[in-house]
Amino acid sequence: MKTFHRGIARALIVCTLGLGMPLPASAGIVTTDQIVAAAAERDQVRNFLDRANVRAQMQTLGVDPNTARDRVDALTDEEVRTLAGRIDQLPAGGNVIGVLFAVFIVLLITDILGLTKVFPFTRSIR
Repeated sequence: MKTFHRGIARALIVCTLGLGMPLPASAGIVTTDQIVAAAAERDQVRNFLDRANVRAQMQTLGVDPNTARDRVDALTDEEVRTLAGRIDQLPAGGNVIGVLFAVFIVLLITDILGLTKVFPFTRSIR
């Protein structure tokens, strides 16, 4: 038993020393064009969510439109770019369900990760 405790202690010492190691960091220059493009894409997704037919469809699916809007504000620029690209690819007046499904999936994933609590049927992994 004493050997087992020594082995655990040694493993903990190695892990503790490993946590003290500095991690590499990188930074890049963000241009004004990139910021303006990200803001435009975020506004495009917000405007889409503000449409009356989209709000009505979200309510029928059990999603609070205001919560969905808050979630869009919390998305990363890459996620907003993906959603905005999907909105652009949709036919005019067409497949709202596909975009709503994408928003639902994003909301579901953030619920499962424990970042938010929108759906009562999910359990957080935290």
